Amino acid sequence: MTVQQHSYIGRSPDKREDRVFLTGQGCYTDDVALSDPLHVHFVRSDVQCGKIIEIEIDVASQADGVLAIHVGAEMGDLGKLAINPVLPMMFTPDYPILATQTVGAVGQPIAAVLAGTKSQAVDAAELVYADIADGTAQSRDLAAQHWACGDVDAEFARAAHVVDCTVQHSRLAPSPMEPRAIAVAYDDVTQSVTVWHSTQTPHRTRSELAAILGLDAGRIRVIASHVGGAFGMKASLYPEDVFTVWAAFHHKRDVKWTATRSEEFLSATHGRGVTSHGQLAFDEDGTFLALRADVSAPLGAWVPNSGLITGWNAARVLPSGYRMPALDISTKAVMTNLAPTGIYRGAGRPEANVLMERLIDKAARVLHCDPFEIRERNLLDAAALPHETATGNVLDSGSYAQALSMLREKAGYDACLADRDARCAQGELVGVGVAFYVEPSGNGWESARVTWDGDGRVQVASGSSSQGHGRETSFAQIAADVLNVSIDRVNVTMADTATSPEGIGALASRSTAIGGSAVLKACEEIKARHASGETLPLSADIRYENKGQAWGYGAYLVVLSVDRETGTPHLERVTCVDDAGRIINPTLVDGQIRGGFAQGLGEALMERVVYDEDGQLLTGSFMDYALPRALDVPALEIHKFETPSPMNALGAKGVGEAGTIGAPAAILNAAVDALSPLGVRDLTMPLTSQTLWQAIWAAEQGNAT
Repeated sequence: MTVQQHSYIGRSPDKREDRVFLTGQGCYTDDVALSDPLHVHFVRSDVQCGKIIEIEIDVASQADGVLAIHVGAEMGDLGKLAINPVLPMMFTPDYPILATQTVGAVGQPIAAVLAGTKSQAVDAAELVYADIADGTAQSRDLAAQHWACGDVDAEFARAAHVVDCTVQHSRLAPSPMEPRAIAVAYDDVTQSVTVWHSTQTPHRTRSELAAILGLDAGRIRVIASHVGGAFGMKASLYPEDVFTVWAAFHHKRDVKWTATRSEEFLSATHGRGVTSHGQLAFDEDGTFLALRADVSAPLGAWVPNSGLITGWNAARVLPSGYRMPALDISTKAVMTNLAPTGIYRGAGRPEANVLMERLIDKAARVLHCDPFEIRERNLLDAAALPHETATGNVLDSGSYAQALSMLREKAGYDACLADRDARCAQGELVGVGVAFYVEPSGNGWESARVTWDGDGRVQVASGSSSQGHGRETSFAQIAADVLNVSIDRVNVTMADTATSPEGIGALASRSTAIGGSAVLKACEEIKARHASGETLPLSADIRYENKGQAWGYGAYLVVLSVDRETGTPHLERVTCVDDAGRIINPTLVDGQIRGGFAQGLGEALMERVVYDEDGQLLTGSFMDYALPRALDVPALEIHKFETPSPMNALGAKGVGEAGTIGAPAAILNAAVDALSPLGVRDLTMPLTSQTLWQAIWAAEQGNAT
């Protein structure tokens, strides 16, 4: 009898998660039904920094439904949140759950009200009086690093040309549809808790809670069943989360907290905010000789687990995929009296890429050279990969030149230029922008437990997690292919510390490359044992560690026009080329590219968190903070090719952050190109109509930048 051969990898079966969400069967953290829970509402500092003189809670404590009001002094001697030390730290920052003697930012929790209903907690919080003496905002360098290779001074001295560029990235509010939320069920018999948490990292939530609260991790179970978006903002444990679990143990009650949208703007981690300056030296032929770069990444009043990642990536990703005989790169992370800053989709990669791609466009303009040509001349050859960079990275595999040549062909580059020139001759402002990018995905380990049951069904439990990625579908494709079973017979579970093996979670485009490889290896072990004569059921537990980071890459082209009278930008055409290594599910890859591009567009054209000089947040709602709408996102022409990575068993590379890395640089280059006939050479994001109109007006007055 012929055995049917199933093949799912490289195809796009129906995304199994969609039916649950589209039929309203999703269970998000705020949907969890607890037993007579206490609801938390936090009283927050209304000053940027200062000394706490008094917190008066007596009146509020008598309000309807209030069980207790806690201040920082009652929290005891709790531990600190672990910080990923990717940059050498000069000291260990504090991690206040509730402020004690001082406050460090507007929005920092200074007291917590526990009441029978959410509205009762909110009403009582209004009655809490806090006397805080204003202090002076300060900044402190927390971490720094420097990389160098070659004789930078000599290369700059012999260079025919040097261009420089300063890029200021606005602070951004990640804004997932589901805000931060935590629900804690207390078990009086076992004196343990079950925690439903809207998080990217459920196992980290458990381990950090145990360490901070001084508890055995076995007393804490964490579940992240459905998570309505995260984008890096939910990668760490917040003080509000710790308090909610502390309160459950302290009062031996179920406790619940869900942030409001205003609280998200005020106290959730922001992204970007990086300032970077670079200089590029090159010869008369456009060959790059040396790069200097300085990066400053802001932090807030406290530092999340991945807080140093942005400043690290914004520097160590340089000089992207280009040959650079000499470089001198420095980065630092700076604590400020503002909301915390953490990872946000891309986490330093867009910052590095915008600086590099702006410098290259400036070099092309100095030489009157085609932007494609100067990039092709300086990109690493395929034969040069793997390539170790001066910042300690290994660019693993690919053909960078192929990405550019495919983009030139698929976008009809020559026709785009001809159309631009014809329209500019008629007085229109039209630009064509190009950007190459590289995307390092995560490093380290991930886990999987696979059981092939006696009835032929397959149970996959992953240590990874999902926030709408479709990972349940892609992991099922991998298992079905290896074990040659129908995908309908594969069940995938994750994000429950009681039933899933320990894992890292969904960060840095790592889950398919590393988590998927763990599933692959577990299935291969079971298949080999079955082939050798072992009978079902069979199980395998795998802790898979990759050989190093897999580096995706690609190139984007944008055609952008600007209304001369109003400054309004219009994205007329976008073409994307991406190499994500071995592709498991093409439709899911397309979705990641589109979603990433929408967020890259937001950064480039409209998003910006704004504070006044007193540290008061001016963009505290969607009335003041602009997010892309469906009509703002253009149709994308997406093209892909596959160069498997040697760094993991699947050969996959990250693509989840591709759009956020490639889009801002391409859009910014296109906008500068559009205004270049007026003499404009630099623009600052976001490229709002006001920003562009002011640039046009200044140029027409003879004051072009």
